[in-house]
Amino acid sequence: MAVERSDDNETGGTDRAGTTAEGPDAPEAPDPKIAAAVAAAAAAGPQSGESVRIDSWIWSVRLFKTRSAGATACRGGHVQVNGERVKPAHSLRVGDEVRVRQEGRERIVIVKRLIRKRVGAPVAVQCYVDNSPPPPPRTAVAPAGIRDRGTGRPTKRDRRELERLRGLKEGGRRNSFGGSGGPGKPNSAG
Repeated sequence: MAVERSDDNETGGTDRAGTTAEGPDAPEAPDPKIAAAVAAAAAAGPQSGESVRIDSWIWSVRLFKTRSAGATACRGGHVQVNGERVKPAHSLRVGDEVRVRQEGRERIVIVKRLIRKRVGAPVAVQCYVDNSPPPPPRTAVAPAGIRDRGTGRPTKRDRRELERLRGLKEGGRRNSFGGSGGPGKPNSAG
C-alpha cells in the first residue's frame, strides 16, 4: 500500500495525486491480460539452456504469418542470424540479432525471450527489441482508370484514354491490321 506524503516527493513515494517520483515517463504497470499472456508464454517456452528453431521463433513473434513461410525465407537466404544466413533448423539463443528481409524491407530484431508457441501481438513485441529502420513512406498514387459504377462498357476512345493514363503502349493488341501475322511469321501484306 502506498503511503501518502506531503513533502516534495524526493523519497520515491507517491504524492497526493497518486503519481510516483519518477514522473509521467515512468513505466506503468502492464495490463493484467498481457501479464497473464506473458506468463503463459514463458511457461510454454524452452527450459533454461535450451534453444528454439529460427523458423519457429520468427513465426511465434509474428514476423511471418506461417511457419512454412518462415522456413521458406530461411532456405531462400532472407533470414540472417548474427550476420550469417541460416537454415530453418538453426538454434536461436537470447541476444542473437535476427535480420529478416521481406516485402522490400529489412527487419532487424534482437532476441529478448525465446518462445515456441505463437502468441498475441502485445506479447510478441516483448520477446524482441526492434532495431529496424523506419519503413519508407508510402507514395500516394491516384488510381488510374477508375470508372463510375453503372457507366457501362467503355468506348474505344475511353479505352485508349485509360491505356494512356496507365502507361500502356498505344495499340496494345498483338495482331493489328497491316502487321505481321504473329511471331516468326512473315508479313503477308508485302
